[in-house]
Amino acid sequence: MVETETPETAPAEPVGRYAAFAYRSYLFYWLSRFSTTFATLIISVAVGWQIYDISREPFYLGLVGLCQFLPALLLVLVTGTVADRFGRRRIIAITILIEAACAGLILWLTYDGMETVFPIFPVLVLFGTARAFNGPASSALLPNLVPPHVFANAIAWNSSAWQTATIVGPVAGGLLYGISAEVAYGVALLLLLAASVCAMLIEKPAQHTERETVTLESLLAGFRYIYHEKIVFGAISLDLFAVLMGGAVALLPVYARDILELGPWGLGLLRAAPGMGAILMALWLTGRPIKDHAGLMMLVFVGLFGFFTAVFGASTVVWLSVAALALAGAADMISVYIRETLIQLWTPDRLRGRVNAVNMVFIGASNELGEFRAGTMAAAIGTVPAVLFGGFGAMAIAFGWAVLFPQLLRARHLDGRH
Repeated sequence: MVETETPETAPAEPVGRYAAFAYRSYLFYWLSRFSTTFATLIISVAVGWQIYDISREPFYLGLVGLCQFLPALLLVLVTGTVADRFGRRRIIAITILIEAACAGLILWLTYDGMETVFPIFPVLVLFGTARAFNGPASSALLPNLVPPHVFANAIAWNSSAWQTATIVGPVAGGLLYGISAEVAYGVALLLLLAASVCAMLIEKPAQHTERETVTLESLLAGFRYIYHEKIVFGAISLDLFAVLMGGAVALLPVYARDILELGPWGLGLLRAAPGMGAILMALWLTGRPIKDHAGLMMLVFVGLFGFFTAVFGASTVVWLSVAALALAGAADMISVYIRETLIQLWTPDRLRGRVNAVNMVFIGASNELGEFRAGTMAAAIGTVPAVLFGGFGAMAIAFGWAVLFPQLLRARHLDGRH
């Protein structure tokens, strides 16, 4: 049996650059996402600097990503099913509160005088578990908040929330950590509490809530759909392997301290640079959406992402490093925009939670696990060779996927037309 929640009353057919914000629930969703991302990045910068400051060991920076990725991987069959069986906005609000509790725990550990890095890792695992449940629910909720003709605009603005936070969040994290670690974690805690309130203010959207008996077949429905829909499979796996190879975020503290000789503020600047490029690209896309040759453009810009990552890896000049990271972020933004629009519009609502759970694992692997790859390779062969290897690897992945997934190469439209 399938239950349907009462849909939100929506205005008629809004159009234009700000079309998505004509829907009240989307506005609260956007604010919640922005605040959550802002807080998460403050925590990320503060934790990265704190761990490296205590240990001076790049390997531990890689463990930060691994602790946040493993819960999403191990719970993938559960998180998506929960998002399809229960109210997604309530899941979002509850998980953000758990993330706030984790920020409070890190704040307490820091205030208590943490002398080794190990106590922080169990907290990061809990933080990653909350994110594992939040991700599928949040991604699956978005198509329920706006009509299909506004969805591409909502995706662009939704990405801009994340990217705007990546600009301000890391800089704020570095500046706040420069004052004190306690201040950084305290601000993140307040932002997460505000984000939870915004999530609670989202009205009940139209959502198909599955009430059928849970079986192995239903748990695996997301994997099965992705495997049979080759364009979706190609788009998700492309992001996984490209960013797994090209991700260099975990090594930015090394560049800030040892290679470019910058302090905590400089680390924040490096962390913000990809977002600077991405937010400009996202704003461009809100007024000039991609209408044709989407698959080809995705592959080209994934290749450019790898190229600019390699430029950053080789650079020892601050302005060139910042510019290369900004251009990598702009290229990645186009890939994210195309991938997210394809996945959400081409997936039935009853499967969105499970499909997005799988997608979140792939995203987590491409980010957190990519950080682990970067950290371990840096410990083995050096920081600069590890980043160069990843950048050229991402370029090779883009070319390889054009051959392995010709359906993706031929995909042209982002409005659900096959």
